[in-house]
Amino acid sequence: MMRLALIRALNGLGFRNITEAANGRQALDLALAKTFDLMLLDMEMPEMTGMEVLNAMKDKPELSGLPVIVVSGAEQVENAVQCIELGAEDFLPKPFSPTLLRARVTSSIEKKRLRDLDRLRLQQLQTEKELLQIEKDKSENLLLNILPKAVADRLKQGEQTIANGHATVTVLFADLVGFTELARRTSPADLVSLLNGIFTAFDLLVEKHQLEKIKTIGDSYMLAGGIPLHRADHAQAVADIALEMIQTLASLNAEKGTSLRVRIGINTGPIVAGVIGKRKFTYDLWGDTVNLASRMESSGVPGLVHVSETTFEALKTEFDLEERGITQVKGVGEVRTYFLKGRR
Repeated sequence: MMRLALIRALNGLGFRNITEAANGRQALDLALAKTFDLMLLDMEMPEMTGMEVLNAMKDKPELSGLPVIVVSGAEQVENAVQCIELGAEDFLPKPFSPTLLRARVTSSIEKKRLRDLDRLRLQQLQTEKELLQIEKDKSENLLLNILPKAVADRLKQGEQTIANGHATVTVLFADLVGFTELARRTSPADLVSLLNGIFTAFDLLVEKHQLEKIKTIGDSYMLAGGIPLHRADHAQAVADIALEMIQTLASLNAEKGTSLRVRIGINTGPIVAGVIGKRKFTYDLWGDTVNLASRMESSGVPGLVHVSETTFEALKTEFDLEERGITQVKGVGEVRTYFLKGRR
C-alpha cells in the first residue's frame, strides 16, 4: 500500500518513468542494472530491509552517485538517522505529505544534477590535462629529435643564445660511396626507404654508444663525442662506432642486395657548439676541428676509417692504427694521417 501511495503521489506531482521494486533485493538489483536519478527506500521491506540495502550499496562504487531518500515511520527515526550516516540523502516520515515529498524529491534530484555536472567538469578537466600532457610530450620528443637533451633543457629554461666552446671533442663524418650511382637506377620511394634504413641503423649505434648525432646532409652523416656533456673517452667511443658503422652497412648490403660502402673521417680537437635559428632550431659545430674531420672523410678510402694525428694520439694505446703517411688535405696542406684497423 505504501509503495502504491508513493507512486500515485509522485505521478500527481508530475514525476514519470518510475520503477517499483517488490522487495529490498529487487531494489538493489534494479539499481545495479539501470540508471536512476533517485531511490525512495522504505525501511521495512521483505528479504532486505532498507538499512541492509544501504549497507550493500556502500560496497558498490557504481551506486555512489545515486541519492537515496529513506521512508520511515515516526518510531523508526533512530534507524533513519543511521541510514543517513550510511549515505542516505534524506528521509521522509510516514505518513508522508505530498508537499514534503515534492520538496525532498526535487532537492535530491537537483543535488544529484549538480554533482553530475561537477563530476563531468572534473572528467573534462582531467581529459584536457591528459591531452595537454600528450601534446607537451610530443613537443618535447620533437625537440629532443632536433637537439641534445642538455641543450633542449636550457632552451626550455629560457636561454636565448646557446653557444659553448669545448676544449676537446671527436668529430666523425661518414659518406655513402656509390649512393649517387644507385640513385640513378632506383625509384625515389625505394631510395628514401634505403637511406632511411641505413641512417636509422646509424642512429641506433649513436644511442648505444651515447654519442651525439649532429645532422645528415644528403647521404652524409655527422656525429660527435664529448658534447654537449664532456666524457673522457669520446675518441674511443667514436672509434668504436666508426668500426660498427662499416659492419652495419655490410650487413644491410647483404640484406638489400646493394653494394654501398661508407667512407669515414675522424678528427679530435677543440670546437664551438651552439644552436642557430629561431623557427627551425639546429645544433651545429664550428671550427678547424670540424673542417679537418670533414677533410679526413673526403680524402679517405671507402670501407676504411681515416683519422688525423690528434685522433691517433688519443687512440694509439687501445686501438690498432696503420700510418698512411703524409696526406695532402684541401685547405689544410700536408697532414700525417692514419687508418683505424680495430681494437687491440
